[in-house]
Amino acid sequence: MLNIVLFGPPGAGKGTQSEKLIAKYELAHLSTGDIFREHISRQTELGLKVKEYIDNGLLVPDEVTVGILKAAIESKAGTKGFIFDGFPRTVHQAEVLDEMLKSLNTKIHAVVALDVNEDELKKRIEIRRQTSGRADDDAEKVLKRIDEYFNKTIHVLPYYEAQGKAVKVQGIGDIETIFQAICTAIDSAK
Repeated sequence: MLNIVLFGPPGAGKGTQSEKLIAKYELAHLSTGDIFREHISRQTELGLKVKEYIDNGLLVPDEVTVGILKAAIESKAGTKGFIFDGFPRTVHQAEVLDEMLKSLNTKIHAVVALDVNEDELKKRIEIRRQTSGRADDDAEKVLKRIDEYFNKTIHVLPYYEAQGKAVKVQGIGDIETIFQAICTAIDSAK
């Protein structure tokens, strides 16, 4: 089983690269954002709770995120591996993910961090906002999410660097060139 964390701020290209990685490595995609949006659209109890956090530009608390992710992992038993998109966002989540995977006799093999500067992120998200209509791409909310990433989420990288699993990849440039750099990092971590 191959498990990858694709890491980066909002607008870094995680969704674009995830699609390519899923096709190449035959992984199941676990995007906390997608899972949250699905629950919000179905107006489940969890979805309503998550919507409140997202509407205020805040991260969903660990206990809520970990619970929903565990259910998603269990529902996809027998897969060749997972690509985690948007998770973990805290060191606590990373520790819980490691323990959860250990109980399944597997682990995180590589953490690929897409490195994109803040100005480029803002440009990309503005373009995405105009085409996707995603509520979480509202300009004010995006600035909060970018701040959350650089003030809180970025601190997860040293956790994985200490394990020798984190690799930074330049996230600005040609999509295919970025993809090849990611694949090189993954293949060397297998």
